[in-house]
Parts: sequence; C-alpha cells; structure tokens
Amino acid sequence: MPMLEIRRHSKRDGAEAVHLSQKGVELARWAGTLMGPFEIVAASVAPRTRETAIAMGFAVNLELPTLKNVNEFMTESQMAAHEVGAPFTRLARLVNHHGAVHDYASAMAVQWQQLMASLGPGDAALVIGHGGHLECGLITLFPDADHDSWGPLFDYMEGARVHYDSAAERFHDVELVRM
Repeated sequence: MPMLEIRRHSKRDGAEAVHLSQKGVELARWAGTLMGPFEIVAASVAPRTRETAIAMGFAVNLELPTLKNVNEFMTESQMAAHEVGAPFTRLARLVNHHGAVHDYASAMAVQWQQLMASLGPGDAALVIGHGGHLECGLITLFPDADHDSWGPLFDYMEGARVHYDSAAERFHDVELVRM
C-alpha cells in the first residue's frame, strides 16, 4: 500500500523568518538520512518548506497551492490556544465545528488524497508543511482517533506516516513521528 509522510518544516530564526536557519538545515539533513525514497515530494509555496526538502536530500516535484481560506483558518485556529484539553483534542473541536478550520483541513485532506492516486503499492509521498496546518489535516483523516493520546503539536521536522488503501480510497494506520 502507498504511504504518505507529512512533516513540519525545519527550524528558522524566529516566527517571522522566511528561510531556514543553519540549525534548521542541519536538522533537516539529519532527518533526511532516516527516510525515503519518495516518488512525490510536495511543499507549500513558503520557501522554508522547499528548503527543508532540499536539505533532506529530496528534490521538490510538486508545489502545493495555498488554500483559498488560509487567512480565515489562521484566525479561527488561534482560538484553540485558549481552549481546555490536549493540543490535538483542542484542534479536533475546531475541525469538527464546521467553520473555517474544518473547511481548510478538509481541503488539505483532499490534496493529500489526490497525491496518493498516482502511487502504486510500496510507493511513498512526502509533504513538507506547517505546524498547526498538518495537525488539522491529520485530524480530518482520522476524526475518531484518540486525539488526547497524540501528545503535543508537531515540533520542527515532526509529523506522521499514514498508509493509503487505494481500493477503498482512504487513509489508515497513522504513526506519529517525533524527533
């Protein structure tokens, strides 16, 4: 069965920095030695995601377009920081609320499913994305999971591996990847 690996981009110097820091390049280089190969390597339009993939040793062959409601997603997802409960559970409440976070996360899950359509058994795809975004997409794929057990939101270079059943056209078997 095909596999999708999603990872948050590597370190940068401060939340406003566009590019990876030297420590970020080194972390991505190290992480890249532990994974691959990938038939598809996708990154967002943000330079730090492409830089992460390249530092990992993978050429980006697909740029994922920014989803249309990203600003509404960002505004609404900030509300999760003030909620009670484990981080993934707080986000799951927003994803299941059927607002901007739900719409954004659902669109991201569709992007991921479309990536898997061209892969054969044993093939793999890598998506480099952003903290908060990836978690919401993962919750959409696994709405009934025990989100409390998933721990903290993804730190730099963390993410998940999920397998895809091409016949059923659905993801299964999530494995969180921590650094």
